[in-house]
Amino acid sequence: MTQPCAAEIIRSTHAASVEPRQNKPWILAVAVLGSTMAYIDESVVNVALPKIQADLHTSLASMQWVVNAYTLCMCALLLIGGAAADQFGRRRLFLTGITAFALASIACGIAPNAAVLIGSRAVQGVGAALLIPCSLAIIGAAFDARERGTAIGIWSGAGALAGGAGPLLGGLLIDHWSWRAIFLINPLIAVPTVWIAVRRLPESVDSAARAGLDWRGAVLVFAGLGSLVYGLISAATLGWRDVTIVGTLVAGALLLCAFVLQERHAPAPMLPLALFRSASFSGVNLLTLFLYGALGGAFFFLPFVLIEAHGFSATAAGAVYLPFTLVVAGLSRWSGGLADRFGARWPLIVGPVVAALGFAWLAALAGEQRYWTYLGPMLVLGLGMAITVAPLTTTVLNSVNDGDTGIASGINNVVAAAAGLLVVALLGTLVTNSLVSTARVVMATAAALALASAGVAALMLPPRGQAAAPTAGDLRPDQGPTS
Repeated sequence: MTQPCAAEIIRSTHAASVEPRQNKPWILAVAVLGSTMAYIDESVVNVALPKIQADLHTSLASMQWVVNAYTLCMCALLLIGGAAADQFGRRRLFLTGITAFALASIACGIAPNAAVLIGSRAVQGVGAALLIPCSLAIIGAAFDARERGTAIGIWSGAGALAGGAGPLLGGLLIDHWSWRAIFLINPLIAVPTVWIAVRRLPESVDSAARAGLDWRGAVLVFAGLGSLVYGLISAATLGWRDVTIVGTLVAGALLLCAFVLQERHAPAPMLPLALFRSASFSGVNLLTLFLYGALGGAFFFLPFVLIEAHGFSATAAGAVYLPFTLVVAGLSRWSGGLADRFGARWPLIVGPVVAALGFAWLAALAGEQRYWTYLGPMLVLGLGMAITVAPLTTTVLNSVNDGDTGIASGINNVVAAAAGLLVVALLGTLVTNSLVSTARVVMATAAALALASAGVAALMLPPRGQAAAPTAGDLRPDQGPTS
C-alpha cells in the first residue's frame, strides 16, 4: 500500500509557479515513475524473501534486516528529506534520491551475500527518503488547486496499480529468472525518469520553509530505532535476559527520549511535538502504529508459509495479495465519503475490527494449501483497510490547523512505516517449531493489534461533531511546520 496520508502532502504544497500546460504531463510522469519505482520495490520484496533466504543460505533474522534496513533509513530521513527538498530544491533532491535508489538497486541485484544485500537496502532507504517526498512535492508545486484533483487521481491510481502488480510481477520474475531481477528492473525505470527530469522538470523551492535542518534529531531517531530493532531481532537467538539485548533495548529507549528532548528545543524540529497536544492527532497516530504494524508483520511472514510450507510458486504467492489490493483500490472513492456521512470515529472502529477478522481468518487457514481458500480472508482484510484509510487521513487533517496539514501527514506516514519496522523486528521471537504454527501466532498477533487500534479509536477519537483541532494559540511559534 502507498502511505496513508501521501496525497495530502501534495495538496498542502504551495504551487511554485505557473507551468506551461504542455510541460505538466511530463512533470506528472516524472513524479509517478519515481514514486511507483519505490512502491513496487516495497511491495515485491516480501514475495522474494523465501527465495533470497534459500539462495544466500542465510537466516530469518537476515531477512528481517533485508526489510528493516530499508525501512529504518527511510523512517529516520523521510521528514528531513522533505524539508531539505523545500529548502535546497525539489528537482535537485529528487535526482539525488532516484540516482541513489537505482545504484543501490543494482548493488542489491548483484549482492554476493546477505551483508552486502542488507547494506544496499539501507542505501535504497536513504534514496527513498528523498525520492518519495520530492515526488509528492513536485506535483503540488506544478499543479494549482483546480488541477490537483486530477493529478492526485492519476498518481494514486498508479500507486494502486504498482501495489497490486508488484507482488505478481515479482513472482513471475522470481519463478522464470531470479530474485535478483526484482531489483534490476529499478534502473530500467530510473533511466527514463532521470532523462525526463533533466529535460522537463523545473527547479522549485518553498520560500516560506523554515531555514535549517534537524540533523541531530534525524541521527537520534535513526540510532534509537536502530538499537530497538537490533535488540528485538537478536532477542530471538540470544534471549531476552542477555546483557547485550537488555543494553541495546535500554539504549534505544534512551536515545528516543533524547530525540523527544531535542525536538522540544530544536529551532526547526522534524517532529513538532505541539501537534500531539491534540488528543485526536495522538490517537490516530497510535491507531496507525497498531494497524500498520499488524499489516506489516502479517505481509512479511505470509510468503514464507505459502512458499516454504505449502509449496506455492512465487507467482501464486504474489497473486494471493491481489484481492486485498483490488478491494482497497476499488473502494477508495466509496470510503472517502464514510467520514462525511458518519464521522471518522465509527469507520475507524469498524474498519480495524473487520481487518482483525481477516487476520483471524488467515490464522485459522494457515494450514490450507489451496490458493482459493486465501481469497476470502484477503478480501475481508482489504475491506477493513478500505473502510479505514480515508477516514484515517481525514482525522489526521482535522486534528491540526490548516498550516500544519503537510507535516502532520508526513508524521503519520512515518508512523505507518515505523510500525512495520518494529513488528517485523519482533517476529523472530514468535517463531515456533513449524512455519504453519508460527503463521497462526503471527496472524493472531496481527488480529490483536488491529483490535487494539479499534480500541484506540473508541477511546481517543471524539464523536462526530466535536472539535478536534487545536486552536492557533495552542502552538508555539517555534513549532510550526518544517515541510
